[in-house]
Amino acid sequence: MKTQSKLASRGTVWFALPYMVVFTLFLITPIIWGIWMSFTNQSLASRNVKFVGLQNYIETLTSAEMWSSLGNTIFFTLISTIPLVMLSFILAYLVVTGLPGQWLWRLTFFAPYLLPVSVVTAMWGVMYANDFGFINGLLQHLGIDQIGWLSDKQVAMWSIALTTVWWTIGFNFLLYLSALQNIPDQIYEAAQVDGAGSWRRLISVTLPLMKSTTIMIVLLQILASLKVFDQIFLMTAGGPDGATRSIIQYIYDVGFSGYRVGYASAVSYVFFALIVLVSIIQITIVNHKPEEQR
Repeated sequence: MKTQSKLASRGTVWFALPYMVVFTLFLITPIIWGIWMSFTNQSLASRNVKFVGLQNYIETLTSAEMWSSLGNTIFFTLISTIPLVMLSFILAYLVVTGLPGQWLWRLTFFAPYLLPVSVVTAMWGVMYANDFGFINGLLQHLGIDQIGWLSDKQVAMWSIALTTVWWTIGFNFLLYLSALQNIPDQIYEAAQVDGAGSWRRLISVTLPLMKSTTIMIVLLQILASLKVFDQIFLMTAGGPDGATRSIIQYIYDVGFSGYRVGYASAVSYVFFALIVLVSIIQITIVNHKPEEQR
C-alpha cells in the first residue's frame, strides 16, 4: 500500500510539473522581472541599466500626465459602467416579462459582443466622421450643427463610451437574463395573490433577488472598464490633446514610444495596486452578510 501511495504521489508530481514550469516561466518570472525593472532606468534605447530605487515610483505619483490618464480611465469607468448595468437589466427584464421573439432579442443584443474590436471601432468611426458620418449627416439634415464626436475634447470620451456600451452590453444582458429566468414562478404567483401589481413585483421581488447578480456584474464591469485600451487606441489614439488617453495607453506610450521601460513598469505596478484594491473591495462586498443573516 505504501509503495502504491508513493507511486501515486510521484505520478501527481510529474503530472503537475509541466503546468508548474509553464506557470513559472510565463507568469511568475515576468512579474519578478517587471518588479526589478521598476527600480531601474531600463530603456529600450540604451543598454546602460542603473538601479534608481524609488525614483520611478516617485515620478509616477507626481506625474500630471499619469494622474490625467488615470482620471480619464476612472471617468470612462463611471460613464460606461452605469448604462452597461442599468440598460442590460432593463433589456433582460423586458425580454423575460413577455416581449415576443426572445431568441431574436438575444441574438440582437449579444451579436455585437462577438465582433472584434477592430470592426466595431471602424464601423463607429465611420458613423462619427465629421464630413461623411451618418450621425452628423442626420444632424445636418435636421438643421443642427455638426459635432466633433471624436475630435471635441468634451465629447470624445462620451462617444467612446457609447460605442463600448453598444458593443459589450450583450454579455451583461445574458447574465441578467439567466438570473431572471432562474427565479421560480411560484414567487411571482404568491406576490400576485397578495395583490402586488407588476411594478410592486419588480420592486419587492425581482430587484432584491437580483442583488447578488448585480453586485457581480458591477464589479466585473468596473474591472473591465479600468483596463480599457483597445477601442480608445483605435478610435482616438488618446486624443484630442490627451482627453481620452487611458492609464493603459499611458503605460504603452512611455514604455514603447518613450522607450522608458523601467518607468512604465513602475506605473504598471501602481495601477496593479489599484486593481488589487478594487478586487479586495469586491471580495469584501460579496462576502458581507447583514447581521440578521449571520
